[in-house]
Amino acid sequence: MAMPHLSFLKSPPVAILSALLVLQGSLFYGFSRGETPPSYRPLGEFPGAIGAWHMMRQGVMEQEIKDVLRADDYITRDYSESPGKNANLFVAFFKSQRAGQTPHSPKNCLPGSGWVWTLSDTIPVAIPGRAAPIEINRYLVSKGENRSLVLYWYQSRDRVVASEYKAAAFVAWDAIRYNRTDTALVRVVVPVENGREDVATATGMDFIQAFFATLRAFLPK
Repeated sequence: MAMPHLSFLKSPPVAILSALLVLQGSLFYGFSRGETPPSYRPLGEFPGAIGAWHMMRQGVMEQEIKDVLRADDYITRDYSESPGKNANLFVAFFKSQRAGQTPHSPKNCLPGSGWVWTLSDTIPVAIPGRAAPIEINRYLVSKGENRSLVLYWYQSRDRVVASEYKAAAFVAWDAIRYNRTDTALVRVVVPVENGREDVATATGMDFIQAFFATLRAFLPK
């Protein structure tokens, strides 16, 4: 028979607190170990032609933005598949997040730049060669007369995550189990013409389906 004064140890609040303490200790252990970042291919070598899509412009990030982003590598490019079918690709890669280098969510950055959001949800995108679709964020924003559709996700190893909270949880898991915290933010921006959000979404999905496998080869496995 359990002793009366110790029976509280079986209560749900105590069990939850104990689990949190174990998790906290595990995270401290995971993040306190030295990390050897995995190798990756420089994003500057990403091809200018991907299927029917061709690069139209190579973007350059201002130093002030680089200092805030603190990514180890990045690309920002405009691609076009045909007249009126255009998309911007931005990828920021972080070799490690132990020193506070973490992706900045577009949901935080875009409003700070004057963009106003009118739609925020997630959509599935079927990728050739993958058994299940990937789940990504869809974010519709406007600034004056300009409207854009933003599609983005976080990618670590072969994992695609839409939720910022889940992405952070996976970082902790990877730190503990694999001793690595690398990740990438992948963002696609498509202009919305004539209010046709459906067309912009279809364009973005087509672009993602075209480059996903190629980008996967540039990120650590």
